[in-house]
Amino acid sequence: MGGGVVTLDFTQHHIPTQAFIGGEYVDCKNAEKHELRSSVNDEVVTSDVQWASPEDVDTAVAAAESGFAAWGKVSNTQKRDIMVKFAGLVRENASKIAWLEAVLVGKDPMISKFGINEVAELFTYYGNVIHQFHGQVQTPHDDGSLEFVIRQPFGVVAAITPFNEPLLIFAMKVAPAVAAGNAIVLKASEQNPLSTLFLASLTKEAGFPDGVINVLTGGADVGSALAAHMKIRMISFTGSIGVGKLVQQAAARSNLKKVTLELGGKSPVIVFEDADLERASKMSAAFLALNGQGCLLATRMYVHEDVAQEMIARMKAIAEYVGSTLGSNPLESSTTTSPLFNHRQRDVVMKYIEEGKKEATLLTGGSSVGEKGCYVQPTIFVNPSKSAKILNEEVFGPVLTIVTFKDEQEVLDMANDTEYGLAAYVHTKDLGRALRFTKDLQAGMVSVNSAMAYDRTRPFGGWKQSGQGYENGVAGLEDWSQMKSVLLAI
Repeated sequence: MGGGVVTLDFTQHHIPTQAFIGGEYVDCKNAEKHELRSSVNDEVVTSDVQWASPEDVDTAVAAAESGFAAWGKVSNTQKRDIMVKFAGLVRENASKIAWLEAVLVGKDPMISKFGINEVAELFTYYGNVIHQFHGQVQTPHDDGSLEFVIRQPFGVVAAITPFNEPLLIFAMKVAPAVAAGNAIVLKASEQNPLSTLFLASLTKEAGFPDGVINVLTGGADVGSALAAHMKIRMISFTGSIGVGKLVQQAAARSNLKKVTLELGGKSPVIVFEDADLERASKMSAAFLALNGQGCLLATRMYVHEDVAQEMIARMKAIAEYVGSTLGSNPLESSTTTSPLFNHRQRDVVMKYIEEGKKEATLLTGGSSVGEKGCYVQPTIFVNPSKSAKILNEEVFGPVLTIVTFKDEQEVLDMANDTEYGLAAYVHTKDLGRALRFTKDLQAGMVSVNSAMAYDRTRPFGGWKQSGQGYENGVAGLEDWSQMKSVLLAI
C-alpha cells in the first residue's frame, strides 16, 4: 500500500458539469445536481454535475436531427479531415483528460494513456475508412437493368457508455457512428462522466457541425428515454446483461430500433501442460488491468493438473506484488495500479469475495485496503464449487478463480459452461490444439498465447448473453448503417 492517503488538487483544471447539446455546454432543464467523490481518497471532486431528464433527451434529439442534416452535406474528405483533427485535439489535451480520469476514479497513467491513445486512433481509423465504406454492384441483368446495394446512415442514433472505460467506449461507438453519417446522442456514465463531457467540447473545435455529437449526464431515466425514443433509430449499449435486456425491451416497445449490445464476460483462460508458464502467467496477470473492471479480462483460469502447482504459485506471487502497490497517487508516472472506480462497485466486489470464501478456498487477498478510497486486494480463489458465484458471475473486480483439469474435453466443457461468450484465451505450443480450441470455444473473440482480444481493426463482439452486433473494424462501421437494395432500369 502506498504511503498514507493521497492528496489531490481538484482545482488544477476546469471540471465540466453541464450537458453538451447542439455544439455547446447547456444547463439541464431541472435543477438537480449530483456529487461525485474520488475513488482515491473519498473526497468530493464536484457537487455540481447537472442531471439530465427525459426532457433534455428530447432537446438533444432535436439538435441531432439538425446535426444529421448538416453532416449529410459535408463531403467524405471533409468528414475525414474533421475526424482526424479531433484525434489531434485529443492528443493535445491528453494531460487534462488523464487528470479528469485520475482524480475521479484513480485510473493509473498506463491505462489512461492507452485509452486516450485509442480515442485518437479510432477517430483516425474511421475517418480514413470512410472512403472504403461502400456497397456492391450486382452483375447486370439480361434486360440491361442494373442492381446495386448501398449503405446509408440511420439518422439520429444513441449510445450509453459504462463507468470503467468511458473514453475508449465513447470512441468505439461515436467514431463509427459519425463516420457512417449519423448524428448521435450519448449518455455518459453517471459515475464517471467528466472525461466524456470534456471530449464532447473538442468536437466543436474539430469542426463537427453543431448537433452531430451530443453528450448527456443523468441516471436510468435518461437511458430509458433514449432506448424508447421514437426518433432514435439505433442504440448501442455497453453494460450489464440485466440493463441490456431493459434497453432491448424498450427499443422493441417503441419503434423497433436496432440495438447493439456489449454485455460483459466471464472469460476463461486455459493453460495446457505444454504452455510457456512464464508467458502465460504474465499474460494472465491482465485480470488485474483496470483493477479487474474490464469485460474482456480472463477471470476463470483452467490449469492442467500437471502444471497447476507452478502456475498457481506464479499467479499468487503476481497478485501479492500488485497488491503491495495499491494506494499510489494516480497522477504520478510510476503508479501502475488503480482502485475500483466507485464506492458501489467496491461494495459489490467485497460481497462477492465474502461469498467466495464460503464457496472456494481463498489463496490470497480477500480484503479491502485502507480507510479511504476504493482499494481491494487482488484476490485468488482455488477449488471453487461448481455453482460458486465467483466462478459463474461477472464480479468486475480483481478476483481470479482457478480450477484444474485433466484433458481437453473436460476443460472445453467447463470453459463453455457459461451464459457469457465475449472472449477466451488459450496457452499452448500445440498448433493443432490451438486451432481446435479457437473453433470450439464459444466466444466471439479468442486469443492464443496472448493477453488481449482487443484491436481497433478487428470485430469486437460477444456470443450468447455477452451481446449482439459488432464494434471496431469495418464490421463496426457497417453496424451503424442500413442497407438499401436498388434496381435501376433505363
